[in-house]
Amino acid sequence: MRIIAIGTLKAFWTKHPQAETPLRAWYAEASRVNWSTPAQIKTAYRDASFIGNKRVIFNIKGNDYRLVVAVHYDKYRMFIRFVGTHSQYDKIDAETI
Repeated sequence: MRIIAIGTLKAFWTKHPQAETPLRAWYAEASRVNWSTPAQIKTAYRDASFIGNKRVIFNIKGNDYRLVVAVHYDKYRMFIRFVGTHSQYDKIDAETI
């Protein structure tokens, strides 16, 4: 998958250094594969949640952080829409962010 906006992840882990290793691991795996269906993501990330508007929510570092991406399966692209703490996530609408 082509991951768009790696800078968003870098900016987050600069402020939250404990998130760097798990976010880098997620990025490394996601950028090596071409998921064409939600089922393929679910196989790799059992805790991934799928909501409307092509959004997928990943739990990062044992659910300390949340990562929301918009997936375009036909073009093998993921757009990072949000990365934050669990409490920050609770304040957003993941379908519209």
